[in-house]
Amino acid sequence: MLIKRKSIENEQAHRPSARKAEAGAPPGRRKPKYAPVTLSEMDGVRYLHFGTEWVQGAMRIRKPNWIELEYAQQMMAWMLFIDSPRHIVQLGLGTGALTKFCHQQFPEARVTAVELNPSVIRICEEMFKLPPNDDLLTVLEMDALDYMQQAAATPGQIDVLQIDLYDATARGPVLDTPEFYSDCAAALSPGGVATVNLFGDHPSFKRNIKAMRYAFNTVITLPEVHDGNVVALCFNTLPVLDFSLLYEEAANIKEATRLPARSWVNGIKSALDHGSAD
Repeated sequence: MLIKRKSIENEQAHRPSARKAEAGAPPGRRKPKYAPVTLSEMDGVRYLHFGTEWVQGAMRIRKPNWIELEYAQQMMAWMLFIDSPRHIVQLGLGTGALTKFCHQQFPEARVTAVELNPSVIRICEEMFKLPPNDDLLTVLEMDALDYMQQAAATPGQIDVLQIDLYDATARGPVLDTPEFYSDCAAALSPGGVATVNLFGDHPSFKRNIKAMRYAFNTVITLPEVHDGNVVALCFNTLPVLDFSLLYEEAANIKEATRLPARSWVNGIKSALDHGSAD
């Protein structure tokens, strides 16, 4: 998503984070170099950037727990299939929009967010209303690749996996191999769902879809939103799709959260009708 804004960079974003991963990176790995974390604001919405004009996340200042961006709302389409998740994992923190929403909406679920860049964690705490860690919320400063390798070693522990891993140019996921997605598939519980943010008009799209279809039994892509993002739903086992029941569930979600869940069902139905699910 590309939006031109005047930068209002927060210098405190470069201070080291107090939140450290419980398990560190493997010995000998070089310390990564991060793009600067910058901010902008327009029409009551605060945006996160990595030193470029590409938007990495957004928050409506008066509604800090609302999911502002359309693609991020689509990342919650797993709610059509899972009512009471026990463990939700977010790879790539962004502005914390999905992490905050899940922590608030599912108060009995464990929510884990994995973010490599300590400045992103710091700026989420200071500028995007990210709550502190508690018994059910954990934000780890950790490489998502390492986290998923560890999670795959004890399979079936994650009910919902939300993958939004972009670099400063925001043009494609930084982890996109069949091996990475295989770890994601292995970590899901029976009936679990993964949602992945892709960019439809970039060469990385086909590569990611191919890798996801290698790892998962079924991959369904929702319609591209106006910013070019495409969200994929990934299943180890595709549930029975009774669209009358899905529309009922979408109405319940809309009433409880105001999220446009009916459009998700429409997107799934369209994908199946046009053969863009496999």
